[in-house]
Amino acid sequence: MPLHRRQTLALPLALLAPAWGWAQSGTPTAVDESWVDAKRQRTLPLRIRWPSARLPVPTGGWPVVLFSHGLGGNREGGAVWGEAWARAGFVVVHLQHPGSDTDAIRSQIGQRNGLQAVASAEQLWARLADVGFVLDEIQRRHTAAGAANAAWASVRPEAMGMSGHSFGAHTTLGMAGQSYPGAPPLKEQRLAAFAAFSPALPAAGDPQQAFAAVQRPMLCLTGTEDGDVIGNGSTPERRRAVFDALPAGHKAQLVLQDADHMTFGGQNGRFMELLRRTPATRKAQPLQHALIAAITTDWWRAHLLDDVGARERLHAPAGLGPQDRWQTG
Repeated sequence: MPLHRRQTLALPLALLAPAWGWAQSGTPTAVDESWVDAKRQRTLPLRIRWPSARLPVPTGGWPVVLFSHGLGGNREGGAVWGEAWARAGFVVVHLQHPGSDTDAIRSQIGQRNGLQAVASAEQLWARLADVGFVLDEIQRRHTAAGAANAAWASVRPEAMGMSGHSFGAHTTLGMAGQSYPGAPPLKEQRLAAFAAFSPALPAAGDPQQAFAAVQRPMLCLTGTEDGDVIGNGSTPERRRAVFDALPAGHKAQLVLQDADHMTFGGQNGRFMELLRRTPATRKAQPLQHALIAAITTDWWRAHLLDDVGARERLHAPAGLGPQDRWQTG
């Protein structure tokens, strides 16, 4: 039976209500900052979303989720997800990576192989170092005295998750333990769980070997139209194959019918039209955004807060369409 417009508009709140506690959550506060990594002489723009003051600080402090944007993005990436997670009581840190951000892409306009140049291994290693620096800085601010760090004193450094879209999904998998030729896996132990939006298989080699050290909870999110973006051969099938290549035991995957690469960037407006999109994808996006926000919120609640109700909802997430797919293993 088709949904009436009033039902359609109400469905996102119905999906999110169990995870958000939305009736009492209030509006999160977003603050833009720049953190300086003096060792690397590198400045990172950040957008930090703090839960509403109406939410009581949980015992042990606020859990933290990091989000890494895709190629050519910035700290505005993942806004839809960050808003939902902050409403649910998570501090969300949106990283911007100089060298593979919006300014870097603009500098490559007209250059041959410009996109591939800013999606290089060198830029991936810079991103991984960015995440390590931010984790260090969160810990430093958490333990430092003084009014300037008062908000960070209320976070829970032992309950942190990592997420990202596209190139940010590469970054997420790298922090979780993906190995690369000639380098040992990082396996950043301060991160307890991960969510990779539009992940991709390694360009070469055995993917199961590359992902062998990814042993902590990993959620993959992709769609039937989530294909190649920069000419690296990614297809919807290869993106879905990341789940199959991951070790069994702590993984899940959401595959949404008609969702494309931009669906998972977590933004709205002109940014979403950077790639050609089908009418079906545009029509599906509002409900898919609500569904992704609900499932990822429960993912964080289950793995960062040990929320029993969230774990139960993840057995069979509400709101899936007849052609959507949810897998665990």
